[in-house]
Amino acid sequence: MANTYLTLGMVTNESLRVLVNNLAAAKQVNREYSDKFGIEGAQIGTVLNIRRPPRYMTALGQALQIEDATETSVPLVLNTQRHLGLAFTSQDLTLSISDFSKRFVKPGLSTLANFIDFDLLGQYLNIFNEIGTPGTVPNLALTYLQAGQRLSDMAVPFDDRKLVISPGMNAVIVDALKGVFNPQRNIGGMFEKGMMAEDTLGFDWFLDQNVRVQTVGSYAGGTPVVSGAGQNGGSIATSGWPNTTAILNAGDIIQFASSFAVNPQNRQSTGTLAQWVVTQNVVSSGGGLATIPIAGPSGNGLITAGPFQNVSASPANNAAITVQGASGTGPTARALAFHPDAFTLAMADLVLPGGVDIAERASSKELAASLRLVRAYDINQDRFPFRADVLYGIATLYPELACRITA
Repeated sequence: MANTYLTLGMVTNESLRVLVNNLAAAKQVNREYSDKFGIEGAQIGTVLNIRRPPRYMTALGQALQIEDATETSVPLVLNTQRHLGLAFTSQDLTLSISDFSKRFVKPGLSTLANFIDFDLLGQYLNIFNEIGTPGTVPNLALTYLQAGQRLSDMAVPFDDRKLVISPGMNAVIVDALKGVFNPQRNIGGMFEKGMMAEDTLGFDWFLDQNVRVQTVGSYAGGTPVVSGAGQNGGSIATSGWPNTTAILNAGDIIQFASSFAVNPQNRQSTGTLAQWVVTQNVVSSGGGLATIPIAGPSGNGLITAGPFQNVSASPANNAAITVQGASGTGPTARALAFHPDAFTLAMADLVLPGGVDIAERASSKELAASLRLVRAYDINQDRFPFRADVLYGIATLYPELACRITA
């Protein structure tokens, strides 16, 4: 029987299918901006500014009150190019596509997909809401329900909520819920697969070994407070920390006494202290002083009035500061509960080079994915050096549409 030789096009299309199928978290987020980059010749550093809708206050009474329309944007930057490099012999390329995929394509592209997921889950650093106690793996449904509550407080739509957890978190919660009342279909699936069932507790659940971990800063030995009343914006002056030491890590969560989160639609207090994510590592100065960079809804700092108000009131002078988690706890997992519009992933069509044996691209608007394969020939070894490349960018569009769950 005659040999069947694989064309690079067959390999390219199979590679794209394997890559997309092995994405976990990255497949659950907004991908609608990929086709904006779907032009030949996209390069590292190409930027797409994604507009957010304006926010308004409305007014009472018959008299017309005109409001300014203020649009904001989020830059989505193509800043990551990853590739898989392999080399095949002439004999390798005579394999059937199923054998070739099993032996070569799937292992390599699965690893590539894992790194994309890993990069996507690194967006937890932009998320300010967090539920749970660092160092304690959640074993109650209540923890995950509270994450859903926090999303509802931020006016997140109920449909299509996702939850990506670590293997350790999955093991604990499946064991904890195995005997409770649940739809028989869900409990049966959990027992058979050892994984949380989709459409449980208001979320579609996904297990991902790429869930990121966080270590809480070493702030023990101080009694931190706000230093000065009426502060607004992206940094808060504080005091009472341990002297001249690294006290907070980027990604730590803090809150201020009597300063509550508000619903973004009606600006009414949710009754929960507003949480803020620390955006850079913080070191206290002599005397325990520290200016802490913070971010909250839409990536903004503390705003007490207007259409972008995100807190009931500025913290008072000497208001106590609470850090989420005991000093130095970690590293522990930070799972994510989110609506797909919280994050976006865009892949671009890389330019096809000349002067090689073969260069092809597989792209799919439906899958919002693009993969370039390039093959050369090594006459000395009768080998075909081969590389598969993806170029992509990841951004947090609306941090208020996500909530971290700590383990």
